Amino acid sequence: MSRFRPDLLPTLVVLALLPLLIGLGFWQLARAEDKRALLASYEARRSAPASDLNRLEHSTDPAYRRVRLHGHFDAQYSLLLDNRMRDGRAGVELLQPFYDQASNLWLLLNRGWLPWPDRRIAPAFTTPPGTQELEAWIYVPLGAAFQLHADRPGGAWPRLITAVEPRALWQQLGRAGLPYELRIQPGLAAYRADWPVVAMAPEKHQAYAVQWFALAAALCGLFIYFGLHNARENQHGRRHESSHQHS
Repeated sequence: MSRFRPDLLPTLVVLALLPLLIGLGFWQLARAEDKRALLASYEARRSAPASDLNRLEHSTDPAYRRVRLHGHFDAQYSLLLDNRMRDGRAGVELLQPFYDQASNLWLLLNRGWLPWPDRRIAPAFTTPPGTQELEAWIYVPLGAAFQLHADRPGGAWPRLITAVEPRALWQQLGRAGLPYELRIQPGLAAYRADWPVVAMAPEKHQAYAVQWFALAAALCGLFIYFGLHNARENQHGRRHESSHQHS
């Protein structure tokens, strides 16, 4: 019976890569669990009754909570969030200041997605006039948004931006405003309001974990195969050398 004789270099490669591949697999599984917990929290808060904004103004964890709004839009300082894709189409998200009379605060309200068929012309939109009764939910991003370039504070309105920064807008306009983006619930004042909660679903992380574990298994398989193959080659070489010596 041939013995298992791996060479030194493959052994070192396996010792270096195998823990890494297995660790990446378990990391993806942990990410999937984190996303499930986040989605469960999101659904619970989104399904809870909407409350007045002044109750959440000083909350330490306002993410995804629904709020009732009573006030009016300010169409003069509209923002267009660039690089938003829906169904393979390029577009923007329309954000506008909204004055909430109950809390006496300005809010940056995201009214949803608009297609952008021609980048030479700003997407057309309308703003509901007068006092509005709306529902929205507070959006808190998981991390800092990636920007292709820094947004310039000046420029014509509506202004094209690559990241949402409510604090900077309120400082520029000299207004007291909530430092969060609010996303409107579907309704007459909304455009396409179907934001994903997370960029990658838990199932995607599970699929990546399977790939990492499969690579680890393939690495082990190759290591065993070449180890056995090397042992057979060594055994064959010894037999061949022995036959020459006896002849």
